[in-house]
Formats: sequence, C-alpha cells, structure tokens
Amino acid sequence: MNAPLKIFVEGIGVWAQGLPGWEASRYILCGKMDNATISAARPTPDILPPAERRRAPESVLLALDVAQQACAMAQRDPRDLPNVFASAYGDLAINDYLCATLARDPGAVSPTRFHNSVHNAAAGYWCIATGCMRSSTALSAGSASFGAGLLEAALLAHTESAAVLFVASDVAATGPLRDVIDCTAAFGVALVLTPQSVRAIARLRLTPRSGNAPELAPEAAVLHAAYRTNPAARSLPLLHALARKQPGALTLAAAAGLMLDTEILPWTK
Repeated sequence: MNAPLKIFVEGIGVWAQGLPGWEASRYILCGKMDNATISAARPTPDILPPAERRRAPESVLLALDVAQQACAMAQRDPRDLPNVFASAYGDLAINDYLCATLARDPGAVSPTRFHNSVHNAAAGYWCIATGCMRSSTALSAGSASFGAGLLEAALLAHTESAAVLFVASDVAATGPLRDVIDCTAAFGVALVLTPQSVRAIARLRLTPRSGNAPELAPEAAVLHAAYRTNPAARSLPLLHALARKQPGALTLAAAAGLMLDTEILPWTK
C-alpha cells in the first residue's frame, strides 16, 4: 500500500469564479494577479454543440470545460484517453429538483433532468462529445474525492501504460440541501497524467498511507470560505505548488483512514 508512484502532469484545467483557466489561474495562485477583477458567468465548453450546452446542467459544463482545457494543454486527443471523473455530490441542483418534484407531483419529473442526475452524467457527456471509447470511471469519496480520484487515475495510467484524463468537480448546493451540504461555490479541476513523458510540466510522487484527513492548508489567497467547502477545491494546495514551479510536499485525503502523500519533484525544464 505504501509503495511510491511517480506520475507526470502534462495538462491542467481549472474553472471557478475568479479562476478562469490555468493560464490566468497560475498568476492568481502566485499572487501576481487579483482574481477579484475576473468573473465568468458559467463554463462554456465548446466541445458541446450550442443546443447541448444550453440543455446541459452546470455540473456537466464545469467538468467538460476543465477536461477540454487539460487535453488542449497536453496536446492529447480526448478520444485516446481513459478517464476518471470524481465528484463528491454530483449535481446538487438536479437532486434538489428531483426531491421537490417527487414530493409534489411525481408524474411531472423531467426525463432530461432525470438522466442528468446520475453520477456519471459528466463522464457520459464527455465520451459522447469526444467519441472516446476508452475506459471511463466515475467515483465519489465525499470530501476526499479529489485525492481518491488522483490516486485512481495515477494507478490507471501505470496499469494501462497510457495517458489518463482526471477530472474533479462539484457545484453549489441549492434549496434545502444547503442545510446539510456546506458547498457554496462551483469548482472544477482536470489533469492529464501519464507514466512517461518528454513534455510534462510537472512530476509527482504519490505515496498512499493510512492516516486521518488533515485540515485544508490555507496556502493561497483564493482559499477563502467560498472554496474551502468544495471537495474539488482540495486540489488548490497542489495547484498552488504547480503554479509556483517549486518542489514541495503536501498530503491529500484519499478515503476514510487513507492519505496520499504528494511530493512535487524538482523541475527538469
């Protein structure tokens, strides 16, 4: 369980209010740009046709937007990449709608919203839009979903000896769900990971070990309350380290009682 796993990062995608893609986000994370001056109404992945973008829920748009960013940065064809999609909650707005409609008038449930409620909806949209027929995984591990997904994607990359797309995203809770789920803002991140690379932007060494989850380290100014409660935003300390292009180490929760020691190795270029 504690054998280290080396993995290369070839592409990064990020979307949140004030973090509109990796190019701007890396300056924001390093304190060289003020994210308060940047706003975007919603993610708009052009990999979906306009009609599909209008119908797709926020959770799908968010996941596909960051996935498309990461693949473009890595210069990888999405059709060739096995993929892992992680989300703690899925689409909370649709869950709220379904619960309210079932309580009020079960026959009025929208078939479109119902099929968008499944946990692998984003993965399904991605595979259809890109024509990808490689393996696809959708997982949830609560607040540890980012770490669990990162470990799953890294293991898959080594098992398949291939580049893998990893996406983690969660959207804000709505309606009565806000009383039980303290997630107030959308956040999405994607990484293209590969076991071997000549054009990687970073190298990571991942070591699973038993242990309990630490508090999210407040390393960057963007780690304010709005993102602190989004499980996908547990990626921010790692993104901050990658933005600085400096070696370092941090620990991510990957499951109850399972930690992922993550070492950012020295840059080679």
